[in-house]
Amino acid sequence: MEGKEILAVVDSVSSEKGLEKDVIFVAMELAIASASQRHFHEDAQLVVEVDRGSGEFVTKRQWEVLDENDEEFHRESHISPSESSMEIGELYFVQVDNVEFGRIETQAARQVMLQKVREAEKELIVSKFKASDNCLVSGFVKRVTRDNIIIDLGQDAEAILPRDQILPGEIFKINDRVRAVLQIKEIEGRGLQLMLSRICSEMVTELFRIEVPEVNEDVIEIRGVARDPGSRSKIAVKTNDGRIDPVGACVGMRGSRVQAVSGELGNERIDIVIFDDNPAQLVINSLAPAKIESIVLDETSKSMEIAVNQENLALAIGSRGQNIRLASKLSGWDLNIISSEEAEAKEKVDETEFLGKLVASLEISEELAESIIDLGLKSFDDIAYASKKKLLSIFEEEEEIQRVKSAAEDAALLEAMSEVEKDEQDQESLTDLELSEEQVNALSKSGIKNKDDLAELATDELMEIIDITEEIASEMIMKAREHWFK
Repeated sequence: MEGKEILAVVDSVSSEKGLEKDVIFVAMELAIASASQRHFHEDAQLVVEVDRGSGEFVTKRQWEVLDENDEEFHRESHISPSESSMEIGELYFVQVDNVEFGRIETQAARQVMLQKVREAEKELIVSKFKASDNCLVSGFVKRVTRDNIIIDLGQDAEAILPRDQILPGEIFKINDRVRAVLQIKEIEGRGLQLMLSRICSEMVTELFRIEVPEVNEDVIEIRGVARDPGSRSKIAVKTNDGRIDPVGACVGMRGSRVQAVSGELGNERIDIVIFDDNPAQLVINSLAPAKIESIVLDETSKSMEIAVNQENLALAIGSRGQNIRLASKLSGWDLNIISSEEAEAKEKVDETEFLGKLVASLEISEELAESIIDLGLKSFDDIAYASKKKLLSIFEEEEEIQRVKSAAEDAALLEAMSEVEKDEQDQESLTDLELSEEQVNALSKSGIKNKDDLAELATDELMEIIDITEEIASEMIMKAREHWFK
């Protein structure tokens, strides 16, 4: 292969494919090196350098400098420091004769070059769409396969819309116009790919951005989206202009705006709620029109216990738990709905337990303990930091007040230490399952604190929390359940 031939090929491919010449030169160097490889040992490393001006090329053989006593040392790919007069880790090159290309070598070089050019073309196309990542794009159906729908986005670009990323019941035919959110993803063995989705939460956000000018102009912010694709969505909106009603603006005149979005999503029902920085208020807004009687927050586990009366129970939960599930996704808190009667019974049980703790820890009578609870002091911390003035309504002497506050402070400290010890034991029990620290933290954030919590999970639920295979997830759950049967 002569220099003129190489230059001619580079010029031709660069003009035809719209790629930089240097990209073609690099592909050519890799192709020549690959085709030359068959004349050397399979472990030999070859590097080809093509002169950009003349097209002439040289072939070099490469060795990595490594201690010859190292177990990885291989004579065909490594060289010792004494032989090379170089430091360990450096690369040692020796120029070798260029291989005379016959029919087989030429065919092999051509295949490698075409592959590298296709990869470069793909990278060029992906780079054109970088700015559109996670944004709404439109195109036409070019091809329909069993697993995917191939969408022509224009600019010689094709994107893949997997069937599991379309709405239930949707059918697409060739030349149909499709709108979807572009997601540039790294696919193992294939590099970056243009993928599309119609079921992601960004689909709802982007459609509202088109239909509602206030959203596009950032006068109204969409602060969260929870979606059950094709069925129902909840979006939380907030305005940066107090004169504008964010819900009314998103709904539009006679529902025109929200109906346009819903129509694009297969008549998916869309609930628009006011965003609030207070998570409890956000949950109340999300569950409307169901009326909430009370909410108890547990910030440690990021969960809420919500009490509603019997009439609102079904409304708050929704069909197959859809309403409460979407509200949970929107707020980012685990929500547990109970009836008002259950909440009252639970509160009485908690009060009775706390009453016993007060009598034992503070060394006071039941009557005094009941009086403390009646004042609204529901924890040892509340008592320890309560004002003397408040406690004077129960205790006559300041010395007694000081003793009770000090005893409450000690009890609060013991409770905290006990909680820390329990968390450490829980973490230790999860570590027994050969989980990494990162995986344990991911489980903790999802409310999975110990073996029992993990044992109650389904395989797919565990796979959603930590990145493991189905087989490993199944084995881990079974291992967590072992102590149940002992």
